[in-house]
Amino acid sequence: MSKIAKIIFFAVIIKPLVILGLGLNIRGRKNLPLKGPAVIAANHNSHLDTMVLMSLYPLSKINRVRPVAAADYFLANKLITWISLNVIGIIPLDRSGNTTREELFDECHTALDNGQILLLFPEGSRGLPEEMGRVKKGLYHLVKDRQDTRVTPVVLHGLGLALPRGEALLVPFNCDVIIDAPMETCESSDDFVANIQQRYNSLFELCITKNNEEL
Repeated sequence: MSKIAKIIFFAVIIKPLVILGLGLNIRGRKNLPLKGPAVIAANHNSHLDTMVLMSLYPLSKINRVRPVAAADYFLANKLITWISLNVIGIIPLDRSGNTTREELFDECHTALDNGQILLLFPEGSRGLPEEMGRVKKGLYHLVKDRQDTRVTPVVLHGLGLALPRGEALLVPFNCDVIIDAPMETCESSDDFVANIQQRYNSLFELCITKNNEEL
């Protein structure tokens, strides 16, 4: 991963695109973890999700943020692989089912051990625009034995309309980013899933764009 390439990419392309192309309503920004080990756990409706969340960080911190992303998609060809690994700095996740749980999260643990901040989507994949999918238990298994790592839930709303699945053209759209306080440790995976789902439900109620849709 190239630190300079990542800073230039976000300074020249991503941050201006987010500032000029999207109207972001950001709440709870003080809850955004600025140092690791930490995990940001957000819902997932658009490829913009990762870019918007990373753009919230100052350029001096952005190299510490590592999105966890599907290896089968982001390592699909040489160009995408190079950008994903060397510019965005993803941690590729093998979704084939051919690895053990320990092997699956090995690089994530290394990043956390190095004080980095993981950006992870606990639904596992993108859902339908502005619809929350089922939270899976993988995130619980990643952090359950890490007393040094807190999980910060984040809800995004509107990005699924700003860049729908399968589209390449950004549509200017007002979007919400609601950042919650870090979660407390849970005793079981069921408790963890119920807790974070409840957090998400509460955060969605704070989304201006969602409430406007319902008027």
